[in-house]
Amino acid sequence: MTSKISLNAMRFYAYHGVLPQEKKVGNWFSVDLELSVDLSRAALSDQLQDTLNYAEVYAAVEEEMAIPSELLEHAAGRILRRIRGQFPQVEGIMVRLTKEYPPFKGQVGGASVTLSEGV
Repeated sequence: MTSKISLNAMRFYAYHGVLPQEKKVGNWFSVDLELSVDLSRAALSDQLQDTLNYAEVYAAVEEEMAIPSELLEHAAGRILRRIRGQFPQVEGIMVRLTKEYPPFKGQVGGASVTLSEGV
């Protein structure tokens, strides 16, 4: 069975960025996760212990987003490493981190970085 858990459009106000203004004022960010994990036992048992508790995954992402980084790449890498380390049942992960209002002239819906491993 191929199975994935996705957490989409998790929003956080955080202080990631290179410019002094970004570090002081902050910005809105969104995080999308796609986690490859074997859900075959949970599909049969209907028991929380047989799946990945996504409330715990959310809490881990929230903690990592609270640590300022200059680069989106660094923050996304921390999230990826945290999930892989804290949840060994995750076989593959995709992290997309989007800065919703990047500080440059022009109309853009956001600037994103995507990192993946094992998907």
